[in-house]
Amino acid sequence: MNITIWILLALGLMALFWGVGAYNRLVRLRNAITNAFGQIDVQLKRRYDLIPNLVDVARKYLAHEAQTLEAVIAARQQAQGAEKTAASRPLNAGALAALAGAEQALGGALGRLFAVAEAYPELKADQTLRELSEELASTENRIGFARQAYNDYVLEFNDAATQFPALIIARLFGFSAQAMLASTRDEVEREPVKVAL
Repeated sequence: MNITIWILLALGLMALFWGVGAYNRLVRLRNAITNAFGQIDVQLKRRYDLIPNLVDVARKYLAHEAQTLEAVIAARQQAQGAEKTAASRPLNAGALAALAGAEQALGGALGRLFAVAEAYPELKADQTLRELSEELASTENRIGFARQAYNDYVLEFNDAATQFPALIIARLFGFSAQAMLASTRDEVEREPVKVAL
C-alpha cells in the first residue's frame, strides 16, 4: 500500500513538472511572437520615415501629379495608424489583418508613384530619389525577413498549443492559435514572371 502512494505521488509530480514545462514553453513562444512583431514594427517605422522624404523629392518634379503624391501620404497615414494599433495588440488577428490591408494600400500607392516617376527622366536621374529608393527597397527586404521570422514563431506556437498533450495546458490557460502575417503583395505580383521568346 505504501508503494502505491509513492508511485502515485511520483506520477503526480511528473505531471506537475510536465505541465509547468508546457506552460513555460507556451509563454516563451508567445513572447517570441511579440518580440518578432517588434522587429517588424521597427522596420515599418523606418519605412514610414523614408516616405515623406521620397514624396518631397518627387514633389519638385511632379507638381501636376499632386493626386499621386497625396495618395502616398494618405496611405502612409493609414498604415501608420494600423501599425500603432497592431503594435499595441500584436497578438490580435483583426489588428494584424488591418495592418496587412493598410500596408498593401501603401505598397500600391508607392508603386504608382514609382511608375509615374519613370515618365520623368530628370526625376529618375535625381540622386536623392535613387538613394531613397534603394533605402526603401532595403527596408522592404528587412520587413520581409522580419515577417518570415514572425510567421515562423507563430507556426511554432500554434503547433505547440494545438498538439496533444500540451493542448490541455493551452486550453486551461487560454493560449489560442495566433494569426500569421500575410504577404502584402497582391495577386498580380504573385503570378510567375512570363518570359517571351
